[in-house]
Amino acid sequence: MIPVQGVEGQTIAVLGLGRSGKATAAALAAGGANVIAWDDGNDTREAAAADGLTITDLTRDDAWQGVAALITSPGIPHLYPKPHPVIAKAYALGVPVDNDIGLFFRSYATADWEGFDRAPRVIAVTGSNGKSTTTALIHHILKEAGRPTQMGGNIGTGVLSLEPAEDGEVVVLELSSYQTELARALTPDVAVFTNLSPDHLDRHGGHGGYFAAKRRLFAEGGPDRAVIGVDEIEGLYLADQLSMGPADDRVIRVSSGQRLEGTAWSVFARKGHLAEYRKGRQAASIDLRAVTGLPGAHNHQNACAAYAACRAVGLAPREIEAAFRSFAGLPHRSQTVAEIGGVRYVNDSKATNVDAAAKALQAFDRIRWIAGGLGKEGGIGALAPCLGRVTKAYLIGHSARDFALEIGHTPYEIAETMEAAVAHAASEAEPGETVLLAPAAASFDQYPNFEKRGEHFTALVRALETR
Repeated sequence: MIPVQGVEGQTIAVLGLGRSGKATAAALAAGGANVIAWDDGNDTREAAAADGLTITDLTRDDAWQGVAALITSPGIPHLYPKPHPVIAKAYALGVPVDNDIGLFFRSYATADWEGFDRAPRVIAVTGSNGKSTTTALIHHILKEAGRPTQMGGNIGTGVLSLEPAEDGEVVVLELSSYQTELARALTPDVAVFTNLSPDHLDRHGGHGGYFAAKRRLFAEGGPDRAVIGVDEIEGLYLADQLSMGPADDRVIRVSSGQRLEGTAWSVFARKGHLAEYRKGRQAASIDLRAVTGLPGAHNHQNACAAYAACRAVGLAPREIEAAFRSFAGLPHRSQTVAEIGGVRYVNDSKATNVDAAAKALQAFDRIRWIAGGLGKEGGIGALAPCLGRVTKAYLIGHSARDFALEIGHTPYEIAETMEAAVAHAASEAEPGETVLLAPAAASFDQYPNFEKRGEHFTALVRALETR
């Protein structure tokens, strides 16, 4: 646990008592704060009270006497579509609102660091797609290189549940737009922007607000190095805003699919090969085609971002290349589950939007595509350029029939359930084909989350192996 600094003797309110809320309350108490807490769920409040937390109804005006700050969990709206009533009350009373990410960045550095030979570093990763894979890959590379490292944030451990820093340690954080938008302190040493595609637009008041939430990690934080994916206009804009000119090597531009020239430091992948250029000269090259844990152009972009971040903290190209080859990938993200009878089965349940599904479809040829669920606004018409790779689609869930109307002449069947989709795809697949779960939809019509959907697909595929 990382005790929160600067709160001793203060009354701090915590809103939301899920994983991050409970960890925040504990870290505040460890820092000497008097913690009061509230959650909208009665069962959650009772469980927290049983654990010793002081439950105070923050919807009441008399609860705010002497409260110095409100710390809210990331899933609770604080601006759009409208603020939670407790947050609105804090605004009206002039009580500062923050989250656990802000507390982490103001509390991670301690006086103990003066005795370290090498100061700890923080790498923070944000973006729309690929940030979990990029975060996990950076963490894996650091471990393989023998660097002390922890991983947390939106993946793995909550930030305040991380252990205090070791000498020379690198903490790798995945940060969502929900987390970056509100944090009052954002000071990573290296900040990574993977890409941007429409998502969570209701929460951010539109596409511009969504990008602005991501941009805060760079504009507010002033990282020593910024790794920026420049395959979209937002990335190009952000890199330009952060750079003082072509010779400024504080910005490392990253791309999958285009050669980057004319800037001081760039990392890009083309035709399966990663290249690093510094000051106009090639510094390294890695063949990514044989790295089974990173299939497809979207994962090659992740590889470039992770490579650049690790180079920014001093790792050598050969160390990074060796770690690439031992990276198994993340569950539910272009994860190869099995190869049965020459047919590859891939779980990309995390592909919950059109952009992520497109990247998954572009990574493979001759695809038996399992798609559907709770479709998102705008439908899947934008996937049309990718459908030439699809041999047949097996559509499931609430939006199956809507999807069928949008996939043109692509052969399909309405499978309804995952069981039927996997069974029919497996019976019809031929050697050399890929059965790909890339739903392009949320899971909530049939599953509590994308993880459970991916686990169900994986279990069904494992059952095929035993036949």
